[in-house]
Amino acid sequence: MDMQYVISVGRAAIFTTFMVASPMLVFSLIIGLGVAIIQAITQIHEMTLTFIPKIIAVAVALVIFLPWMIKTLLSFTVQLLSMIPSMAY
Repeated sequence: MDMQYVISVGRAAIFTTFMVASPMLVFSLIIGLGVAIIQAITQIHEMTLTFIPKIIAVAVALVIFLPWMIKTLLSFTVQLLSMIPSMAY
């Protein structure tokens, strides 16, 4: 097992993590931006007002994207497990 192999596996793990987390982060970002704009327009600066819409948005994103997330993580895990025999010299 050489250094390039370890780097490629680490890069694939980071990319998979980013891809799985991105739908929830994007939903949270959009809702947070919308609530911030509404707060700026109405001049209501309550800090706890943003938490409930963000939690609901993340839950909705999780429900929508959960099958895709599981499929992505499962394919990555299968790929990692299939590489185990090639790691032993």
